[in-house]
Amino acid sequence: MIKEIEVTRTYLKMTAADELKPAKIESDRLQIHQVVECPASFYRYLYTEVGRKYHWCDRLNWTDIQIKNHLKQPNISIWVLYSMSAPAGFFELKQHEDKSVEIAYFGTLDEFLGRGLGKHLLTVAIERAWDLTENYIWLHTCTLDHPAAMPNYLNRGFRPFKQETYYI
Repeated sequence: MIKEIEVTRTYLKMTAADELKPAKIESDRLQIHQVVECPASFYRYLYTEVGRKYHWCDRLNWTDIQIKNHLKQPNISIWVLYSMSAPAGFFELKQHEDKSVEIAYFGTLDEFLGRGLGKHLLTVAIERAWDLTENYIWLHTCTLDHPAAMPNYLNRGFRPFKQETYYI
């Protein structure tokens, strides 16, 4: 018997750049770079490893061609956090027709949890998103995500604007 799980998805947004409450880590051991020509295998690795515990599954079955087609869209950008040259997390930004920017995917690899890197990475994701828009930035999270996700979003200045419930 398969048991359904009730999930609550919360949408959050930030409507002005000065709403950001940054939490950066100043360290020469950390770097965040945009990956301009991201190989499908590297994207799949980031997506799979960051989302493993949180039921990220919508892109698991994407072929290399689907990933490449997604990443070559001019409104998509991928940014990777490196800790001492090892990939530690990533975020994906998506520019929408209404001039908003979505932080579509965001997170750190399991081995890097609990070090404050998520706060740092989210701060940079928000800054990069504001580089792309003057309208607003948004994201969504759900009750399957890491327990620190929602507090991080709220502490950086996001405000909830919509909720929905679904079952998996």
